[in-house]
Amino acid sequence: MRARHALVSGIVALFAAAQGAPALAQAQYPSRPIHLIVPFPAGGSSDLLGRALAKKMSEGLAQQVVVENRAGAGGTIGIGAVAKAPADGYTLGLGTVSTLGMAPVVRAKPPYDSLAAFAPVSLVASAPFVLVVNASVPAKSLAEMIELAKSRPGQLNFASIGDGTLQHFTGESFKSLAGVNMVHVPYKGVAPALVDLLAGQVQVMFDILASFQLQNIQSGKLRALAVLGPARIAQLPLVPTTAEAGFKGFEVTAWFGAIAPRGTAPEIVARLNAEVRKAVASLEMRDAISTQGFEPAASSPEEFSGVIRGEMEKWARVAKATGFKAE
Repeated sequence: MRARHALVSGIVALFAAAQGAPALAQAQYPSRPIHLIVPFPAGGSSDLLGRALAKKMSEGLAQQVVVENRAGAGGTIGIGAVAKAPADGYTLGLGTVSTLGMAPVVRAKPPYDSLAAFAPVSLVASAPFVLVVNASVPAKSLAEMIELAKSRPGQLNFASIGDGTLQHFTGESFKSLAGVNMVHVPYKGVAPALVDLLAGQVQVMFDILASFQLQNIQSGKLRALAVLGPARIAQLPLVPTTAEAGFKGFEVTAWFGAIAPRGTAPEIVARLNAEVRKAVASLEMRDAISTQGFEPAASSPEEFSGVIRGEMEKWARVAKATGFKAE
């Protein structure tokens, strides 16, 4: 009887220890460095934002947050790696409209289901798109740009950071709405796309107004024709919105947000959310965000989930209306 009692007690103790292990691990979280996957090359706006976020989160978590650039396939390779990572809070991703809101609905072969594969943590920043052209393009306004494209069907190229990205689909939407024919040229990130835009290898680009974009506009190497948002932006007060330029119904806003793999413990998601909010609220992070032309946009996990769902629904409608699918 004593032996049986000891055996039962031992089993109960082992079971209790096993049940308590996850809670203990969560209480000690984080106990090692965290990897933040940025799905685009170093040097672009996503990378700069990710590094600023990682720096502030490292301070709050008392563990290093290491940025890992995994570029390719319009950002879906890196975000796909987040979906496949262990749900232990040690792998995060910096998702975008392209990778979370568009890829699952505009690609012929969706790489993942954003609503099923991830645990949203928080939005980080947002920014309206700006239509920019190489300075050699003779168009000085959006209306002139449309007329030029109509007069040169298939002769103007527009750059994107990859097939199926927001930049790509924005260009396709513009083509459809304006009734013009431009050629899409995909790149692996904004940095190589910008190099060719400045060199005149491509003539047009739809993108956020990051610091390097603004510098080239101010120097006269690029020309901004329109802001694809509801209001003008402080950095370019003389550049009209698309609505002001007579092209209503064409607004595009980019956003960035932190995600974890689906199944990450709610306690860990809550801790990460708190740290993202603190980081975004810090003066240092706000300065970094504004330098890139962004607005701070921290949120709850539930709010971020709603944003992702809304974007998926929006771009599914656009894909259906235009008949366009990315490979």
